Amino acid sequence: MKRVVVGLSGGVDSSVTAYLCKEMGYEVIGLFMKNWHDDSVTISDECPWLDDSNDAMLVAEKLGIPFQTVDLSAEYKERIVDYMFKEYEEGRTPNPDVLCNREIKFDVFLKIAESLGADYVATGHYCRKTSFTSDGNEIHQLLAGKDQNKDQSYFLCQISQQQLAKIIFPIGELQKSEVRQIAAEQNLITADKKDSQGLCFIGKVRLPEFLQQQLKPKKGDIIEIPVDSSIYNEQKSFGNSLLDDTSKFKYLPENGKVVGQHDGAHFFTKGQRKGLAVGGTKEPLFVLDTDVNKNIIYTGQGKNHPGLLRKGLLVKPHETHWLREDLALKIGEKLEVMARIRYRQPLEKATLYQEKEGLFVIFENEQYAIAEGQFVAWYEGEELLGSGVIS
Repeated sequence: MKRVVVGLSGGVDSSVTAYLCKEMGYEVIGLFMKNWHDDSVTISDECPWLDDSNDAMLVAEKLGIPFQTVDLSAEYKERIVDYMFKEYEEGRTPNPDVLCNREIKFDVFLKIAESLGADYVATGHYCRKTSFTSDGNEIHQLLAGKDQNKDQSYFLCQISQQQLAKIIFPIGELQKSEVRQIAAEQNLITADKKDSQGLCFIGKVRLPEFLQQQLKPKKGDIIEIPVDSSIYNEQKSFGNSLLDDTSKFKYLPENGKVVGQHDGAHFFTKGQRKGLAVGGTKEPLFVLDTDVNKNIIYTGQGKNHPGLLRKGLLVKPHETHWLREDLALKIGEKLEVMARIRYRQPLEKATLYQEKEGLFVIFENEQYAIAEGQFVAWYEGEELLGSGVIS
C-alpha cells in the first residue's frame, strides 16, 4: 500500500483530494502547513489559519486519517516574504503563489512528507499529470486542469521533473462543481466553504498595508504621459529586432506633467488603476511604469494607452526554467507556443527565440501591462513546458 501525504489546507479542494486518495487505495496522512503567524501584519482580527487548521483537522477526523500541523513559517518568511519585500523595493512585481509552490509546498513540505515515508504528496491543485518513457528515462508532463475556469497549472510553472515525479493531482480531472458535490455527499465540513482569497499565506491582508510593514512611505510625483507622446513613435519606429520588441519605454519627468502625489513608487505596479487618487481626467489613469530610484510613478489615461502595450519580453538565462528539460531550446533555435503572463489570462500565440541574451517571448498580439518580476509560462496544447521571470 503506497503512502500519500496530503496538504490539507482547510479548503474543499484539499479535503476532496484526501478523500479520493483514500478511495484509490492509498494510505493517507493529512498535514496542515502553518506558513505564517506574525500577527503584527495581520490587518483584520480574523485569524484565518486557526479556522483553516481546525477545518482540516475535522476533515481528517471524518475520513479517519492521521493528522498533524507542521510549522513552516521560518522557511516561509525567508524564502517568500523576504523575497517579496526585496522585489517590490526594486520596483518589480513578484508572484508569491508561484514561489510558494516551488519553494514550500513541493520542496520543504515534500521533504517532510518523504521523512514520513511518503511515496507521493497530493494537493488540491486543478492540474493533471501524465508520464511516458523516452530512451529509458521517465518523463513527466504537467497538464492543465479539466476545469478551464480553475486550471492552476500556471502556479506550478516553476516546479521540476524531480518534484513532479512525486506529486499526484486527484481533482485535476474534475470540475469545481463536482468537487463540491463529492464533499457534500461525504458530509465534509468544507463542502460549502468559500475559496480563500488574498496572499497565499496571510489571508485577509491588503498588499500595500502588508508592504508598509517594511517599506516606508515616501512622497513622490505622479506624472502623466500623453497618449501622443513622441516617445512611442521614436521607440516603435525601430521594431525590427527582438530587443526593440521587448525593450521598455524609458520615461523622464520632462516627458509629461505632474498630476498628483503618491506615498511610494514601490507600492505600485504596472497596469494598476486603483490607489492613484487623481481626479479630473477624462479617462481613468493607469500606471505605465515606476521609477523606484527617483520615486516617480508614470501614468497614462485609458486602458489602451500605448505605454501599456508591448509585443514581447525577455527572460534572462539564469531565470529560464524548463519543466520539460528535454525540450529546452539551444541558442539560435525557436519554438511556436501558447503563453500567458498572468494567472487566468487566456493563452496567447507566441514564439520563443533562444539567444545568448536570454529567451525572447514575442507575442502575435501586443500584451497589456507586462510587469517585471512576474512569470511568463509557455504551453504546447494542454502541456506546460516551462516558464521564466520577466526581466
